[in-house]
Amino acid sequence: MFPKHVRLRKRHEFLAVSQLGLRESVSNFIVIRLDRPGACARIGITASRKVGCAVVRNRIKRLVRECCRLNMEWFEPADYSIIARSSAAHLDLEAVCRDLRQALQKLQAKHGS
Repeated sequence: MFPKHVRLRKRHEFLAVSQLGLRESVSNFIVIRLDRPGACARIGITASRKVGCAVVRNRIKRLVRECCRLNMEWFEPADYSIIARSSAAHLDLEAVCRDLRQALQKLQAKHGS
């Protein structure tokens, strides 16, 4: 389960992360991080129509959610927006986790410098 307190749910939350956060791109995802005071990481997932039909978009969002749920230790306390690119449409769970891990490592390196 991916409880409400670890999700971005409102449009203004997504907009704040998008406008003020650090951005990192990998082949299949864009990950944006906005530091905030708080006890845990909050994650929002977006897939536009460019990714595919509703079935494909919902599938990739479920895979991203599952990867995040299994690997919450990867996320430092901050707000994260994960945007799926059209190339993410045919990924499996392992590939999703690999790409997200790569993006998060780049963000942590960028944040540390």
